[in-house]
Amino acid sequence: MESIHGLEIPQTVADVATPARMALLIYDMQVGIVSQVQGGETIVEGCRQLIAAARAAGVRVVFTRHMSLSKAWMGASQYRMAMAWQGKSDPREISPWFTPDKPGFQIVPELAPGADDAVFDKITMSAFEGTPLGLALRDCGVSALAIAGIAMEVGIEPTARHAADLGFVPVIVKDASGCGDAQAAARSIEALGFAGDALFTDVAALTDLWRAPPDPG
Repeated sequence: MESIHGLEIPQTVADVATPARMALLIYDMQVGIVSQVQGGETIVEGCRQLIAAARAAGVRVVFTRHMSLSKAWMGASQYRMAMAWQGKSDPREISPWFTPDKPGFQIVPELAPGADDAVFDKITMSAFEGTPLGLALRDCGVSALAIAGIAMEVGIEPTARHAADLGFVPVIVKDASGCGDAQAAARSIEALGFAGDALFTDVAALTDLWRAPPDPG
C-alpha cells in the first residue's frame, strides 16, 4: 500500500480485500442468462464459492438482476437492446425476456440470496445506473468491489468502469466471470487492464485473502 498526503493508495488486491471495506457483487446470475452461456455451471460454482467465503468473512454480498420492462414502458434504448440480444430487426417481434414474473428473471437456485444480502434490479448494463448500489456502498464505508457473474463483455466491463469513475476499486474475479463471446471478453479484460483502474484476481486467491487473519499493523 502506497501513501501520500495522508491517503492510502491501494496497488494490489491484498490492499483492498479487507472484509469491512470490500463488497462482493454477483452480476446477473439469473436462470435465463446462465442457461445461454457455455460453461455457465462453472461460473455458478465459482460464484457459489465466493459467496460462501464472503459470508464467512463478513464481506457484504450484493446481487443484480437484469429486468425487462413491459412493451408499454420500453423506450428506444430498451428496444434497441432487446433487438440486438434477440437478433430482430423489427421491434414488433421482440419479447421482454426478463420481466419479474418469468422464471428466467430469478437468480439461479444454487446462489439464492440470503437475508443479509442486497438484491438490486436494473435495466442498464452498469450495476450503478438507476440502482442504490453506489449510495449503499459509500454508506457502509466500502471502497472496493469484487465483481463476478455474467457477462464480462456485456455488463461487467461497464460496471467496473463506472465503479472506478465513482471512486471504488473494481476487482474482477476472472475465473468466476462468464461470457457469451470469449474473444469479446478477452478484449474487455485487456481494455480494463490497459486503463489501469481495475485489479484482477481469481476465486482461490480472493477467498484466501478473506480467510486471512487481520494484519495487526
